[in-house]
Amino acid sequence: MTDLSRRILFEDGEALVIDKPAGLPLDRPRAGGESLDDHIESLKLGFHRPPLPVHRLDRDTSGCLLLARNAKAHKRFSAAFEARQVEKVYFGVLTGDAPGDEGTIALNLSKISSVKDGWRMIAAKKGKDAVTHWRVIERRLAGNGAPLTLIEFRPETGRTHQIRVHALTGLGHPLLGDPIYGEGKPGHGAKRTMLHAASIAVLRGDKPPIVAYAPMPADFLALGFAEPVASPPRDELTPPEPNDG
Repeated sequence: MTDLSRRILFEDGEALVIDKPAGLPLDRPRAGGESLDDHIESLKLGFHRPPLPVHRLDRDTSGCLLLARNAKAHKRFSAAFEARQVEKVYFGVLTGDAPGDEGTIALNLSKISSVKDGWRMIAAKKGKDAVTHWRVIERRLAGNGAPLTLIEFRPETGRTHQIRVHALTGLGHPLLGDPIYGEGKPGHGAKRTMLHAASIAVLRGDKPPIVAYAPMPADFLALGFAEPVASPPRDELTPPEPNDG
C-alpha cells in the first residue's frame, strides 16, 4: 500500500495537499478494496483529527488533492471553491489532434443514467454551466502512428467529469484510456484515464495562498511526453516575494 505521507506537496497547520496516486478512490468501493480512508491515520501527522478532502478527484485521476485539518478550515476552503477563488491546472492526453493551439470550452453539463450504461455526463443547454480553458503543450505520434496531444486544462468551474466531457465534445476526442467517454481500452501504455491534477492554488484571506505542484506521473512520461511546467497561478493567487528589508 502506498505511503501517502511521503506524497505530501504542501503542509501547514490547516491544510495538506497530497499527490494522489492513480487508481486510489476517495470513497470505499462497494466491492471493497483500498481507498483514501486507509491512509487517513497516516496523514494526521501528530494532529488529533484526521484531515478531510475538500474536493474530489476521480479514481483514475492522479495529482493534487487538498485536505483540511479541521472543520473550520474545511468550511473556509469549500467556500473558496464556491467563490471560484481556487485555480486548478490539469494535464490530459487527448486521443487525437486538438483543433488549434488554445481556447475556451463553454458547454453546460447534465447527468443522465440508464440501466444498461449506468450514469454519465453530457453537454446540455439546460445543464449546469461549465467552462474550461485549454492549451496544447505537446503533440506527438504513438507507436502505431496515431496522434496524441498533451493538453493543459484550466477548469473555471468544477463539474463532475467536466474535463473528460469537454475533451470529447469540445475538442472532438476523448482522453486516452477513458472507459466512459472513450474506448477505455489499454493502449499506448495507458491503463487508466490519462488525467493528472498538476497544480492547485487556493486563496485564504490574509494568509498566503495554498500553492502546490504535483510532478508528472511515470505513465505520462512513458508516452514520450517531456515533463511540462504548469502555468503559474493568476497574479492574485501568487504568494508575494519575501521582503528582505
